[in-house]
Amino acid sequence: MHVLVVALAGVVGLVAGSFLTVVVHRVPERRSIVAPGSSCPACGAAIRPVDNVPVLSYLLRRGRCRACGAAISLRYPALELGTALLFLAVAFRVGTGWAVPAYCVLAAALVALSAIDLERMRLPTPIIWVTAALGAPLLVLASAGTGDWAALVRAAIAGAVALAAFGAMYLLVPKGIGFGDVRLAALCGMFLGWLGYRVALVGFLAGFLAGGVVGAALVLAGRAGRRTRVPFGPFLALGTLVAVCYGAPIARAWLG
Repeated sequence: MHVLVVALAGVVGLVAGSFLTVVVHRVPERRSIVAPGSSCPACGAAIRPVDNVPVLSYLLRRGRCRACGAAISLRYPALELGTALLFLAVAFRVGTGWAVPAYCVLAAALVALSAIDLERMRLPTPIIWVTAALGAPLLVLASAGTGDWAALVRAAIAGAVALAAFGAMYLLVPKGIGFGDVRLAALCGMFLGWLGYRVALVGFLAGFLAGGVVGAALVLAGRAGRRTRVPFGPFLALGTLVAVCYGAPIARAWLG
């Protein structure tokens, strides 16, 4: 049964990744993600259903539009394949199948938010709110399926603590982080807290560690200075996903 859950998660991840390419492109511009349908960025021709199969259509068309022959960005299949791999990892690593839907929703949101933050230095609030609105009931369902109602209390506490801690950083360290990071931290805290307080701690520390290492590397390479703004959302997302998949063994090795 677990193999079927993992396989299904991978297929759903491909479809979700295809949808995320629309989300990443349209949400920051406040455009509808429903209509109009997908079209070629170069000529505006509508993408036919046969050319909208995740990854496969890109490979068969050799990365080019059927109508005008223009090259299509590699980021589209990369988002699709990356989301599928994350869904596979979540389904394989999360301890109970009851929780897989919730953490796949989180993974999809983190992919979209990271892509937008890297490109536009923004973390759109609607994506965070929708993820919370979808994730909270799914976590309740997971608690009902496992009988672990205390996990919901941990989720609420971890989310509130993350909101307070990042809110304090936002107020005390001007231009250190944006308020989008505060909202994202609360969201990640909720999901990580459901898995355990130590898992939440691993996730946030991993995010800060990744951000610090990359920031230092950029400074040493002359690609950034002390005042250069670096989006923190992708690092927080990375730390969260690492904790979702490996937080428990890391916590055992680190904290005993």
